[in-house]
Amino acid sequence: MSIAEGEVFMNPTTILIVLAVAIGLYLVSLYNFFQTALTRIKASIQEIGNQLKRQFDLIPNLEASVKGYLKHESNILTMLADARKAVGAASESGNLYKQSKAASMLGDLLPKLAVIVESNPELKGNTTVMTLMEELRDTSDKVMYARRTLIDLTADFNVKVVTFPSNLVAGMFGFKEQAGLKVADMESATSVTASETKSPKISL
Repeated sequence: MSIAEGEVFMNPTTILIVLAVAIGLYLVSLYNFFQTALTRIKASIQEIGNQLKRQFDLIPNLEASVKGYLKHESNILTMLADARKAVGAASESGNLYKQSKAASMLGDLLPKLAVIVESNPELKGNTTVMTLMEELRDTSDKVMYARRTLIDLTADFNVKVVTFPSNLVAGMFGFKEQAGLKVADMESATSVTASETKSPKISL
């Protein structure tokens, strides 16, 4: 029997080699995915901590700037002081749940403070106060973005850990499910309420 022009026959050894190479490349790609995802998860957690540290540094300046104008708003000043303590403690602890709770506390406070600033011409005209408010809003947005990124990265990572055939690679190299940061309808030691995952709205 003649071989048609251009037709190629592969012997069993060649086929096995090609399959081995394909499987090897697949294993490498999965391993790289797991390592890259873990690195990005850690970076997101670190970003949350970094932004909380920035908030902790900004709050005393804002507190000092508005104190003279808000003597009759002692509850707001108390909330500012409490938020500063919570953010500071969360930053030092490195605990993801505490960090998220502290960020939410400040996120709830800023809109209330913004309403007061908006209604007070002196405060509204104070560039220092307005700049500090804007910087705190910016850090809150960045914390929210880092939390959303963390949730998405963790979800993708965990799906790969438990689904076939990537779960075989995860088991082979010891990759475990990550707790991450989960919304309220998912049981976890690091879960937060649905409202806490909303970005704070500030109208200046």
